[in-house]
Amino acid sequence: QVQLVESGGGLVQAGGSLRLSCAASGRTFGSYTMGWFRQIPGKEREFVAGISWSGDRRYDTDSMKGRFTISRDNAKNTVYLQMNSLKAEDSAVYYCAAKAGSYISSATSRYDYWGQGTEVTVSS
Repeated sequence: QVQLVESGGGLVQAGGSLRLSCAASGRTFGSYTMGWFRQIPGKEREFVAGISWSGDRRYDTDSMKGRFTISRDNAKNTVYLQMNSLKAEDSAVYYCAAKAGSYISSATSRYDYWGQGTEVTVSS
């Protein structure tokens, strides 16, 4: 069982930066592949980025590549999403998720555990 708690969301101006954190409980955090997703009201949850259990492999969404960076610190049981050059269209609730196995999937159905989300609002 893994419990995930996101933090770091808030209001930021366009062009600004935020770093989201996702703290995980459980001693097996280091064995999970992690992902960040986001959801705009009325739309489906979409994949943002994923990272392997060891941190040596990442999978970024083309539209966000170069602006968003996922990383993890297994010693702190935490995964991060650094978001730079934010745009109004990045406004959403951001969720972290964990899945067993080494494959980094962009599909929500592949993830076993989810956090409650943290809201990001980018003002233009």
